[in-house]
Amino acid sequence: MKRYMKYIKPYKTAFILCPLLMMVEVLGEVVLPSLMANIINKGVIVEAGGVVGNIPEIMKYGGIMIVFILLMAAGGIGGAYFGAKASINFAADLRKDAFDNVQKFSFADIDRFSTGSLVTRLTNDITQVQNLVNMMLRMLLRAPGMLIGAVIMAFWKNAQLALVILVIIPFLIVIIVAVVRTAFPRFQILQEKIDRLNATVREAVTNVRVIKSFVRGDYEQQKFEEANGDLKESSLRAFRVMITTMPLMGLAMNVTTLAVVWFGGKQIIVGDMAVGDLTAFTTYVVQILIALMMSSFIVLQSSRAIASAKRINEIIDCKPDITDDEAASPDAVVTKGEIEFKDVSFRYYKNSEDPVLDKISFKINAGETVGIIGSTGSGKTTLVSMIPRLYDPDEGSVLVDGIDVKDYSLYNLREAVSMVLQKNVLFSGSIMENLKWGDEDASEEEIKEVAAMAQADGFISSFPEGYEMDLGQGGVNVSGGQKQRLCIARALLKKPKILILDDSTSAVDTATEALIRKNFKEFCPETTKIIIAQRISSVMEADKIVVIDDGAVVGLGNHTELMENCEAYREIYYSQMDKEVTA
Repeated sequence: MKRYMKYIKPYKTAFILCPLLMMVEVLGEVVLPSLMANIINKGVIVEAGGVVGNIPEIMKYGGIMIVFILLMAAGGIGGAYFGAKASINFAADLRKDAFDNVQKFSFADIDRFSTGSLVTRLTNDITQVQNLVNMMLRMLLRAPGMLIGAVIMAFWKNAQLALVILVIIPFLIVIIVAVVRTAFPRFQILQEKIDRLNATVREAVTNVRVIKSFVRGDYEQQKFEEANGDLKESSLRAFRVMITTMPLMGLAMNVTTLAVVWFGGKQIIVGDMAVGDLTAFTTYVVQILIALMMSSFIVLQSSRAIASAKRINEIIDCKPDITDDEAASPDAVVTKGEIEFKDVSFRYYKNSEDPVLDKISFKINAGETVGIIGSTGSGKTTLVSMIPRLYDPDEGSVLVDGIDVKDYSLYNLREAVSMVLQKNVLFSGSIMENLKWGDEDASEEEIKEVAAMAQADGFISSFPEGYEMDLGQGGVNVSGGQKQRLCIARALLKKPKILILDDSTSAVDTATEALIRKNFKEFCPETTKIIIAQRISSVMEADKIVVIDDGAVVGLGNHTELMENCEAYREIYYSQMDKEVTA
């Protein structure tokens, strides 16, 4: 509980008032049966001529009952309000902290948890904890309060008859213990199955166009049905405990009530017990059993919530492997954009023998345009991802302006770098809102200027709503080439010292791509530009070209130098040029 105190303290008033108000309701529930017994015993008089009502007594105890009923209503409503307020705020703050930590995750951290699992933990798992907090605030004192109060009143009314209750309570406790031991591992598995289903749905919805184009709807439907079926079976196994528990508790309650009526009826016949007392006693028996059923509900919800809390704690406790906690120069800022790789090696799987990148070394001067080319999977994207510290090298170092990137604060480093990834990501909202990710304070003129540089202003202006056109989720209503140009414009608006384009013009025709490169030279000559490309025409005019093959640098120089000295570059050049001539 210590870790959760920070989420309780801001709302301690609600956390205190809720159980106190619920105890007011419990007080009424315990007192009312006794008052009703008095009405029956004292307000209804049986004489030889029939039943005579003692109106003053009935009015007296009836009035007291009304007061308690009003207090119970106030306590119940107030308890429900403060319980909801406390649990909802608790969950909101917990979700915020969990999300804030996820935002600090490196790519490796996200890969470790998986996107589907993170979504489940931030939504479903936190909801389970919220439900438990609400239930405990309303029931944790109410259940034992009702149990203790009803037991005391039952013994006060008739100690001999109350012994019947002591026989059934151990049986109910055994049921509750069995529930705890059985339910917890089942709910842990249930949450994992929800992870899998979320991941399946997310993948299918995100890639729906690919699924339709390859006519793979049946295959995806089968995948969904398998995940959904697994979740169904796990849910049934988990809730089977609850399904079995409730009838057993109900059976125990009914048998106990029957026993009380049987033995109490005999005592009434011989004159050892008043009719009103038996009525009250029966109500107390029901309250005792309801209190135990409440306890079983808390236990069941706790089993699921504890499994969820464990999963939430994993992401809150996960210390991102890339932080600036040990930065030697946290106040340093990138002023030029000079980059140097020194003997950089990297492995995705740290126990792997073969590195993805092996002792990479080269330097990029400030303001240079550098092309990086190589076969698919050669490590190009991984290499440039180390500049803004999306990954850290296992060996060697990456320097920006002569300072190791690990010595910058993450904010200052990433503020100087714009990166257009292979997968173009746009967000729901207007084109203007998406472009302002580069600079939220940018003027309309600045936005249109960078859009023109990225060859995007023309098609944006052709839309009826122009820059205010809504892109939909992920930019579904623009083409791949248009997405790429919007992402480039967004990156340029940031006015970065280092601009990284990771195969970000692959969907753009060569003429448009040439205009974009020309604008780079004219309008941002001081920005260091790194262009990763599959097309050799995209990097031929670069100041420097780095050729990477199988995780190692096999060529470095401009186009003319590489044509003379690098066989791998010549092979790429001739294979692509031959295709263009043939075409």
